[in-house]
Amino acid sequence: MTLPTPGKVVLEGRGLSKVYRMGEVDVHALRGVDIALYEGELMVLLGASGSGKSTLLNILGGLDLPSVGRVRYRDEDLTEADDRTLTEYRRDHVGFVFQFYNLIPSLTARENVGLVTEIAPDPMNPEEALSLVGLEARMDHFPAQLSGGEQQRVAIARAVAKRPDVLMCDEPTGALDAATGRLVLSVLDRVNRELGTTTAVITHNAPIAKMADRVVTLADGRIKSEVRNREKASPEELSW
Repeated sequence: MTLPTPGKVVLEGRGLSKVYRMGEVDVHALRGVDIALYEGELMVLLGASGSGKSTLLNILGGLDLPSVGRVRYRDEDLTEADDRTLTEYRRDHVGFVFQFYNLIPSLTARENVGLVTEIAPDPMNPEEALSLVGLEARMDHFPAQLSGGEQQRVAIARAVAKRPDVLMCDEPTGALDAATGRLVLSVLDRVNRELGTTTAVITHNAPIAKMADRVVTLADGRIKSEVRNREKASPEELSW
């Protein structure tokens, strides 16, 4: 698959550092990271546990603030934003998918997705979002009636139902076997292609990088390398 030309910058961080105080020790999670996400791309953020991947995603997604540095979403500087502005940014512009599904057990798949569509300014309906992830026949099932892969697909449907500009996925296959993981990655790839959603996938799993437009590798809180794949592999071709 030939890669598209990079689009406009949607989201960027400049000089991002993050220091956590652990007792009497300062832990440097990020050390002067510069990064940009481009319109419509699928980026894989690769690195070992403790390399700073999740910290970086949380800062870009407005879940955390950097100790030093600036974050800009399109023309808006988020660095000095108050809690209300950050809440609106997360609600209106960013979708999150995590390793664990965080579904409400007492609600059906349709109802779990509906929680988001009730507060988003221009959402899909839950049925449309669940159809996009291949769960047309499972909409009225509860999480306990769904497999792990199906629950993760509900979580993806919930994230994309509000039509976010940016979809951020933190180890979305981490709790799944390889075959189910490939299915989940194919859903993320479909969302990226069909909706044009800028997508960032965090993983420690190097083969997943083959499906990306661009691969950014982190080590010890710094960007170690940044590479654009000359061709993308389809998720079904991946093995680990």
